[in-house]
Amino acid sequence: MKNHSIVQSLTCSIRAGERRPDGAVGAAGKTGFGARSASLLLLCLAAATQGSVSANAATLSLQGIGGSYAVPVVSVKEARFRGTLRQKYDFSCGSAAIATLLTHQYGFAANEQTVFEGMYASGDREKIRHEGFSLLDMKRYLKSVGFEADGFVQPLDKLVGAGLPAIVLIAEKGYHHFVVLKGLRDGRVLIGDPATGTRAMTQAGFEAIWVNRLLFVIHNHQQSAVFNDAADWRAAPFAPLASAAQRETGTGTVLPKLGPGDF
Repeated sequence: MKNHSIVQSLTCSIRAGERRPDGAVGAAGKTGFGARSASLLLLCLAAATQGSVSANAATLSLQGIGGSYAVPVVSVKEARFRGTLRQKYDFSCGSAAIATLLTHQYGFAANEQTVFEGMYASGDREKIRHEGFSLLDMKRYLKSVGFEADGFVQPLDKLVGAGLPAIVLIAEKGYHHFVVLKGLRDGRVLIGDPATGTRAMTQAGFEAIWVNRLLFVIHNHQQSAVFNDAADWRAAPFAPLASAAQRETGTGTVLPKLGPGDF
């Protein structure tokens, strides 16, 4: 991954009133993330155990006939943000993506606020307020903490061979957005999205929203890089649809209905 090194002044931003992929609205409109309840899950577990159920943020306690059990549980939203840092501002997907890349893909502890302040202090503040951070801002910040990064025009498969994560620019619902490319396997792409968390999509679907075919990659700490990690993929499990019973083979898996005298 040595040719076509490019660092463009690409930015992620959101216009006032524009709707983000997570459903929130831009700075001049109403903002906020919708809360989702785990009550349905708790009711199902209660019915299944025929006992008492109590839950807190980390543990589900089940009291059943065979004894009591303590099971750690998390919501889907919480699971998605275990390996991806959530952005705090409409224009901070760049700093959240850098913090995610360093913390979860390189084992270098970083948080969005520190990265944000570092890039904001050395960048064009007026432009950042209106357009967000650019790849050049990211490159400068990474260099200041010992990481060399550049943009490369390469196909996605190159990341698999190199075992390197990347930051990429995507466009969804009119919203240009930086995300961390965490994995690629079996025709699926795993991304760490600062707005919605870790999620997977088909490679064809990703290619359709990948803005410029540019992979922004750290290239001087390859021995520390984490790519296609099993823990990351657990946040976006594959649905085993192909394992369902086929209609044409139903007679082999369903008992026939016998009539009178067939016993």
